[in-house]
Amino acid sequence: MSLSNTSQLLLRNIELLDASNPLFINFVADSMISEYLSHYPQTKITCYNTNFEYYDYLQQKLQQLQPDNDRPNCYFSAQYAARIKHDLVIIHFPKSKAELQFTLAMLSEYLATDARILIVGENKGGIKSAPKLTTDFMEQCNKVDSARHCILFCGCFNNKTKPFNLEDWFHYYQLEIDNITIKVASLPGVFSQGGLDKGTAILLPNLPNNLQGKVLDFGCGAGVIACFIGKKHSDIQLSLIDINALALQSAKKTLEINNLSGNVFASNSLSKVSEKYQHVVSNPPFHQGLKTHYAATESFLNEIKRYISNKGDITIVANSFLKYRPIMEESIGKTDVLLNKKGFTIYQCQLN
Repeated sequence: MSLSNTSQLLLRNIELLDASNPLFINFVADSMISEYLSHYPQTKITCYNTNFEYYDYLQQKLQQLQPDNDRPNCYFSAQYAARIKHDLVIIHFPKSKAELQFTLAMLSEYLATDARILIVGENKGGIKSAPKLTTDFMEQCNKVDSARHCILFCGCFNNKTKPFNLEDWFHYYQLEIDNITIKVASLPGVFSQGGLDKGTAILLPNLPNNLQGKVLDFGCGAGVIACFIGKKHSDIQLSLIDINALALQSAKKTLEINNLSGNVFASNSLSKVSEKYQHVVSNPPFHQGLKTHYAATESFLNEIKRYISNKGDITIVANSFLKYRPIMEESIGKTDVLLNKKGFTIYQCQLN
């Protein structure tokens, strides 16, 4: 697999990556780890990722690279924890600036006194703001190189951060839709952390009234859709999936504070789904700005039919300009448009 631009920038500064116990955070699915180990084969590396797709890729790659007894540790979770102190941390700049601060605060107790911190990212992804964002956590954050529209910063931790408590990083807000009150908990970087997004706000009052049995919330984010369904329909078995560890932790917290229960688990699209559901509901992932990306949703729509029970249905909301209806028609069946409103469309398809 080819190297990303950020990985190429790191490798041309390979001397900065010399360490005994480096920690790689949120690296994408490329050959960076292989290249790194070819330069420093004796290094004991650790990989931590909040993206399940990248975590799964790295875990499989590391199994190929090294035998069991020497295999690097690979973690997927909302909160990093380890028994060792890292002398180098390499952070791939996240989509959310608040998530960078969250990550740095989380690492404080796992860094050696003289640990180096490298932060790398693309210019269009906000990496230029790294020095300003890190003032509470790092003594310095100096630009050391730039190439391929990316920048690499280097600095050291200031050892002044207070002990990390995950609960301190949840943002809470309350919603009322169709006379149903929902409390929402969301960690940094989770979709619509600051409040309800337009698509979900349009979807919730227009969901089918006869929901029952098993319901799957695909791309659950902070769990708003599932929580609304759980409060409106008492005889429901909820399953919530997402690719992001911070979203999953947020969804669990949202269910908890609303006195609901559900099966919350990580999945790269439908890779870890094994059951069939009477209803599938989603405001599927779609990103604009840094990169327009909807391949994950197309994959989901192409494969979801096998996970819908006989006479079950799927209801989604999406930006109206996204041509999801033809995909649903071809892969699932006759698809109806329930509503067009404020640039969003609600589609529904029932299996006969």
